[in-house]
Amino acid sequence: MAGSEKLLPNGGYPMHTFLDVQDLFYEYIQNPADREMIKKAYEFAELKHHNQKRRSGEPYIHHLIEVDYILASYQAGPATLIAGLLHDVVEDTDVTVDDIKKMFGQDVATLVDSLTKIQRLKLSHRQSQDFEAEDHRKIFLGMAKDIRVIIIKLADRLHNLRTLDALSPERQKAIAQETLDVFAPIAHRLGIFKLKSELEDLSLKYLEPEVYQQISNLLNQKMKNRAKSLNNLKKKIADIIFEAHIPFTIEAREKSIYSIYRKIFKKGYHFDEIYDLLALRIITETEINCYEILGLIHAVYTPLPGRFKDYIAMPKTNMYQSLHTTIVSGDGSIFEVQIRTKEMDEVAETGVAAHWRYKEGSNYNPKVEQKEIEEKLHWFRDFVSISSEKNQDAKTYIDNLTKDIFEANVYVFTPQGKVIELPNGATPLDFAYKIHTRVGDQAVGALVNGVLVPLNTALKTGEVVEIKTSSSSPGPNEGWLKIAKTSSALSHIRKAIAKKNASLIKDEKIIKGKQTLSDIFKERGVDEKEMQEMLSSDKVLTRFSFASLDDLYVAVANKAVAPSQIVDFLNLRKKPKIIFNKSVKTNSKSSVIIEGAEGIAINLANCCSPIPGDNIVGYVSKGKGITIHCINCPNVAHDKKRLLSAKWNTEISDALYPLDIVIEASDRPNLLVDIMAMFSQHKVPVNHLDARLHPETLTTTFKAEILVHDAHEYQDIHNVLLNVPSVYEVKRIIH
Repeated sequence: MAGSEKLLPNGGYPMHTFLDVQDLFYEYIQNPADREMIKKAYEFAELKHHNQKRRSGEPYIHHLIEVDYILASYQAGPATLIAGLLHDVVEDTDVTVDDIKKMFGQDVATLVDSLTKIQRLKLSHRQSQDFEAEDHRKIFLGMAKDIRVIIIKLADRLHNLRTLDALSPERQKAIAQETLDVFAPIAHRLGIFKLKSELEDLSLKYLEPEVYQQISNLLNQKMKNRAKSLNNLKKKIADIIFEAHIPFTIEAREKSIYSIYRKIFKKGYHFDEIYDLLALRIITETEINCYEILGLIHAVYTPLPGRFKDYIAMPKTNMYQSLHTTIVSGDGSIFEVQIRTKEMDEVAETGVAAHWRYKEGSNYNPKVEQKEIEEKLHWFRDFVSISSEKNQDAKTYIDNLTKDIFEANVYVFTPQGKVIELPNGATPLDFAYKIHTRVGDQAVGALVNGVLVPLNTALKTGEVVEIKTSSSSPGPNEGWLKIAKTSSALSHIRKAIAKKNASLIKDEKIIKGKQTLSDIFKERGVDEKEMQEMLSSDKVLTRFSFASLDDLYVAVANKAVAPSQIVDFLNLRKKPKIIFNKSVKTNSKSSVIIEGAEGIAINLANCCSPIPGDNIVGYVSKGKGITIHCINCPNVAHDKKRLLSAKWNTEISDALYPLDIVIEASDRPNLLVDIMAMFSQHKVPVNHLDARLHPETLTTTFKAEILVHDAHEYQDIHNVLLNVPSVYEVKRIIH
């Protein structure tokens, strides 16, 4: 059977050679070029891993051979087999992913790259659960993109567990626990029963060896005591089916040790209460044959009430199909009987691998295959979605994955009979979002088994659920966050609420920005209607790079554009008020006094932005009047013949002066919010603010134009800014 191994008499596993692997893949890979490429990969891996040994002392290449033997038993394709042989070569040797691409192609290189990234997340000796959760999150992210990565990683983990004796007890337990937490649940959800059972049994063997041995002994004893009864039942059922001329094979099966452990220690069963310890599995040709055989058996043997399960009519979400019935044999013994077709048995044992199996000459396309699997396994879409979700911490991610994917065990139906799987406690709202995001957003009610129920009703297995929708539905709200249970539904609801809130905020900012501009335009004798006509012109919108007037209003509300920039651009003058602007000519009430310069235009320099309290000097510009600079401004040091003595007019105290500053800070969340809050708290007008993140140093530079009365006020602002957490430097800008 694919993925399983018969143990040697000493309890160990057989050691294979590459020829054994070759014998397997030669059965289904006929293309000489593909065969040769797989052989080339083996020879390359053997060369690169030469002299490398495992903890057991055996050559490292043996591990790669065993991984490929498992993959070949599942009829993996050439790219997967090559990646299986090379999955450690980048991590453990001097080979790069580019080397792999050149030698074996992009497809193999992508697989090896994903596996290498996962391999670098080996269990650390750190004890933090957050670190482990983050490792697992990254493992899932890597595996969610390509089903073949999952299969290779499962094969790798299986062989590691088979050879775990070489490690310390602490490492054995750590790897075994991770297997139960991460890899066995994935194998289960993929329906790879044999591999999943072996992973679980081996993990239990190292985590609780005494319990493992106890259950193993009980199972062996049960087999001995009931072997005769089982063989008699097997013979009688075979005779019944043979007389009906139905093709079949019949075999005995025993329950895995870990599944018995779960029933005893997790669900509280007594060993003698577990009726499916031993079972008969009947394999036939068609679905009709399955039901015919079931009828023949029930006609002779009494079935236990409530123990019949029809997984043919209602397959499990991992594609498992079979009929299960539990009967009482002639001597009073109780046995489970499973009836399925050959195809069903193949899927039951190998799950998604049966679909994923390499089909030579079928124009295999891994992306198409991935999409088909996601369509067949509805939970896999959620797995990919949850794994790709941003802005969630690692612990929350693992909790969501466990609840929504690994522990989902409520099965409900759509009115069309489609099975939808949900976690315990899930509601019609979760069901609605499982169907489609639009169905969830427009949900207004639900029918469960034809009865109208609230959206917060807990669903039960077997119920038929129908969602009532309306295009005029108000949609998601905060209350829905208390109703939904699945992370996928909660994520959609949060996004919808955020979008709705953003729309409301935008409306509020449009009103705020419009009012701000309206007040300023009124000061300049322009009413609101005329203002809107001015601002709606292509001239204004193009100048400030906005698509609409609403966008301009929002920018003003956000202080991304200063109102003064707009009125200056439109050359609007307001009624006299003492605010000294860089480009405004001074009069008799000038903020700066220069003896003998009455009537001459005086402007503040843009380069050093002088403010009262600074030592200043006047610079005579030909045809441009006098420009006021700080006395130490480097832009006027070269021509002292044009300098004039200047001083501030102390009689003018209410004037505001523009000042360019730069703020350097270590980047962190809400940094900009805190800086703007500081400006607001200290009533500092801000005309303009730019922020630039430096990813390489994780720092942010802010450039701002603020309005201050004098140098003393600036020094106070300077000191307050330095007290904002993460800010480490504040200085004036000299251009």
